[in-house]
Amino acid sequence: MDPASDPSSGRLNREAPWDAFDPLAYSEHNYRALRQDDRQIIEIVRDHFAAHFHGRRPDQPVTGVDVGAGANLYPALAMLPWCREITMFERSAANVAWLRRQVVGYEPNWDEFWDLLLHGDGYAAVSDPRAALREAATVQAGDLFRLPSRQWGMGTMFFVAESMSTSHLEFRKAVNSFAEALEPGSPFAAAFMENSEGYQVGDHWFPACAVTRDDIEATLAPYSEDMKIVRIAPPEGDAVREGYTGMIVACGRRGAV
Repeated sequence: MDPASDPSSGRLNREAPWDAFDPLAYSEHNYRALRQDDRQIIEIVRDHFAAHFHGRRPDQPVTGVDVGAGANLYPALAMLPWCREITMFERSAANVAWLRRQVVGYEPNWDEFWDLLLHGDGYAAVSDPRAALREAATVQAGDLFRLPSRQWGMGTMFFVAESMSTSHLEFRKAVNSFAEALEPGSPFAAAFMENSEGYQVGDHWFPACAVTRDDIEATLAPYSEDMKIVRIAPPEGDAVREGYTGMIVACGRRGAV
């Protein structure tokens, strides 16, 4: 579908049909198997979190948040070894229901994602990731623009801020809300579609705003320390969809400001 001709083009976040989002279609299309670009993202995020928590005693777990969790479990799984609690924060009622089912006992396709995480320090300490996620995770429905301030000790936000609206102002507000929700010193990882034109899920077209590495760095930098940003090109002949130019992952620590 051409986004320029679609009635959902130009929508703000509140105007998109989020409760009609089809998590089964989205998960099947994006995460039925581990793609090469997601593999690279997981390796970057895994090693970032493992390095941050290296040497931390097992009796010092933190609280984590996955903002805009959607129909994707690997950000929460990436935080699992270091969290006593993980809040999976999501607006769409359909995604909330999907997440709650997965938390009870997630589907076998996610085993491949966990197997990749196991190559990082600390992950092997989780002997049963399904049981650990079931114990730690809480799915919370809500608006990411109303996240509490300085509540969580680590956080992820994957393909959310740029994939909820055509507005660059809302993109910046979403990134700011995510960063403000983390305690100073907290490690974070955030991933973005580069130059996205929007995306089809099931019968509905959802809005996006085109962002670049410079946009991401400028928005996150005031909140961040030791930030690293990596651009990942679409696998040749295997782009996840049309209308984007790559994926960008940013890892760092929440600054004191």
